Amino acid sequence: MKQFLRWIILGGTLFFLAKALKDNWIGVTAIRIDGLGWAIIAIATGVTLLAHTWAGWIWTWILQDLNQPVSPPQFIQVYLKTNIAKYLPGNIWHYYGRIVAAKNANVSAGAATLSVLLEPLLMLTAALIIIVLCSSQFAAANSTFVLQILQLLSLAIVLCAIHPWFLNPVIRFLYKLKAKKSAVTTEPTVPFSLKSYPLRALLGELGFMILRATGFILTMFALGSLNVNQIPLLLGAFSGAWLLGLVVPGAPGGLGVFEATAYELLRHHFPSALVFSAIALYRLISILAETAGAALAWLDERLAKS
Repeated sequence: MKQFLRWIILGGTLFFLAKALKDNWIGVTAIRIDGLGWAIIAIATGVTLLAHTWAGWIWTWILQDLNQPVSPPQFIQVYLKTNIAKYLPGNIWHYYGRIVAAKNANVSAGAATLSVLLEPLLMLTAALIIIVLCSSQFAAANSTFVLQILQLLSLAIVLCAIHPWFLNPVIRFLYKLKAKKSAVTTEPTVPFSLKSYPLRALLGELGFMILRATGFILTMFALGSLNVNQIPLLLGAFSGAWLLGLVVPGAPGGLGVFEATAYELLRHHFPSALVFSAIALYRLISILAETAGAALAWLDERLAKS
């Protein structure tokens, strides 16, 4: 059933995007990129690469919050090398690669697993914060009052979910459950716990989301003119599309879901051909930045060993 649902979601998003391309084909082919536009696209690629590098550093903060001392350069390399694996079917292999690499670096299996679960949760929280902050220009134009209340409620829930008062009892419960299944008679010792609210990591993920959105905004600017007062709208729309791409199943790397959501949110505010072209180009920029990050991390690792 899960596989069937994934194919339905993938097929639906691809059909939607194909229809959007058909409807805007003439406008898309009429768009031209000049020398300044290519320079802006290069900057957008660099900003996107910086965002992924920054996310790798935040991962080390999460592990440190779990009392796991790690080497930031080494784990940033791991993060960048595994990041491209999110496009593989299943959308879990980048997490699996990070868990294996962390365990090989003497990080406890529980802490490694929790770190890769906390990271997307913190990213989701950061995206919700941006959506709420941009609601004056974004949510008000694209959602009802009830939906805005649901956004605030969802944000409150995830903010509470990452609090040690909630997480640490869950960790203890899972360890007791694991001990019971393993027929351990003594009280299991929990090797890690959150000592404080992961505020630093949450603020870091806010920076990650802003950097990713900046790459998208620069891509839009490379193809057409923008006004400063349109930036909150673009920031909120990007965050909403990125969030759905993260949580909707069957979309490796948010492929298809992000594009369809961003197009639907922005086509009423910008020319449809511009929106479609920017979204497609930004996906290429993202893949290029992620591939470059993995290649640079691999090269840096090889140079360090030589």
